[in-house]
Amino acid sequence: MAPPGHQVQAMFGEIAPQYDLLNRLLSFGIDRRWRKKTVRYLNLGPEHRVLDLCCGTGDLALAFAANQVQVVGADFTLPMLPLARRKAEAKGRQGSWVQSDAQALPFPNDRFDAITIAFGIRNVEDPRKAIAECWRVLKPGGRLAVLEFFPVPGRFWGPIFRFYFNRILPAVAKLLKAGRTGAYRYLPNSVDDFTEVGEFRRWLQQEDFEVLRDQALTGGVARLVVGGKSEETREQIKADGR
Repeated sequence: MAPPGHQVQAMFGEIAPQYDLLNRLLSFGIDRRWRKKTVRYLNLGPEHRVLDLCCGTGDLALAFAANQVQVVGADFTLPMLPLARRKAEAKGRQGSWVQSDAQALPFPNDRFDAITIAFGIRNVEDPRKAIAECWRVLKPGGRLAVLEFFPVPGRFWGPIFRFYFNRILPAVAKLLKAGRTGAYRYLPNSVDDFTEVGEFRRWLQQEDFEVLRDQALTGGVARLVVGGKSEETREQIKADGR
């Protein structure tokens, strides 16, 4: 389980200026490729509105904006948002940036065609509450795409991943003076302590999402899990009086 929200805000607020560089290190430098895969899979255009939740400095949101998608980036950590805004201005891309708790979104029902969360759901204090909020603000037929580090199984990738996270990454963060190295000691623990992907799929289903995709990326180092809010589910809930 993630720590209380104020602790998450403090940790990520402190490392915000180095967040992009350390994300490259955290993902072995291939997080851009994973984000591009997410954008291609959702295949959104100018007529669509996407909420990039836990947006950080806006990398995934701006990848959608490059395709003229209407983008709202939301993050719980306020110091991330000016960095995202400046990055958008430098690239000449449009987007709105909002401080928001994923567990209580400030948007009306049925607002977005898609919601994305890249490497942020495990840092939410109650991920299931965030999933329920995503379902609420998605339009019927909309999709929730979660790009995340889940505990890595197997005898090959698992030990390599844990060694890198627990030994190499904190040392590099310290060398770069990237805020408190405690934030990057928290990150490997947050992966190991997060739920298995099978349980995460059940969380989606319990909130009436249909699991549309569960794809291992780079040997399972990361995964892309996509849930859909179907028209049929919406009509059934109305009929049930929920």
